[in-house]
Amino acid sequence: MNKAIVRRITQVIFTLLLQGSLLFISAGTLRWNWAWILLATEIIILLVNFVTLPGEVIKERGGEKENVKKWDKMLMSISVIPSLGIYITSGLDYRFSWSPYFKSIINIISLIILLLSSILFTWSMVSNKFFSTMVRIQTERGHSIAVEGPYKYVRHPGYVGYILMILATPVALGSLYALIASFLVMIIFIVRTVMEDKTLMSELEGYKEYSHRVKYRLIPYLW
Repeated sequence: MNKAIVRRITQVIFTLLLQGSLLFISAGTLRWNWAWILLATEIIILLVNFVTLPGEVIKERGGEKENVKKWDKMLMSISVIPSLGIYITSGLDYRFSWSPYFKSIINIISLIILLLSSILFTWSMVSNKFFSTMVRIQTERGHSIAVEGPYKYVRHPGYVGYILMILATPVALGSLYALIASFLVMIIFIVRTVMEDKTLMSELEGYKEYSHRVKYRLIPYLW
């Protein structure tokens, strides 16, 4: 198996284990049904991704990267704090019962939103062989614009899926307070969308013309 693919698999397994550790350590117990259900849902999503994603996308996401934009390195470094904060705050919320009690239907609906959002995220990766973890122009791979699948409707559908997943996660865990961290991540990704769009406009051939056809970055008829 390609080293970049092995590296990516290792990265996602480590991330899942870290999320689970943060949830249960901050909660102070392993007896938290919704946390186990969330982790099981994430495992299903990861397995679906492994089966459906083209090998070249997995290699790109797990491989060494050149030409990464400095501003993106900074944004992604900053985003780590609130991203981890979602799981820590959710666990503390469960331990100390900060949020009001959620009816199970709310958790279930949030998990459904999480699954549907993950489908959009996966569809975006399947439709764009240049879908990377970092913003860069992949000159060594003959970078070109993605115009199929969800890219027919918005220019950054992967970010739409990811933002919705981030917002659904704390609600699925029964935490309103962790939504604060989710909103911080959302803001960072909105800024990233603006910056990436400017980069693609100036550096990727054909992107300006594409932006005239697909006018909206994230939300059709709005932005």
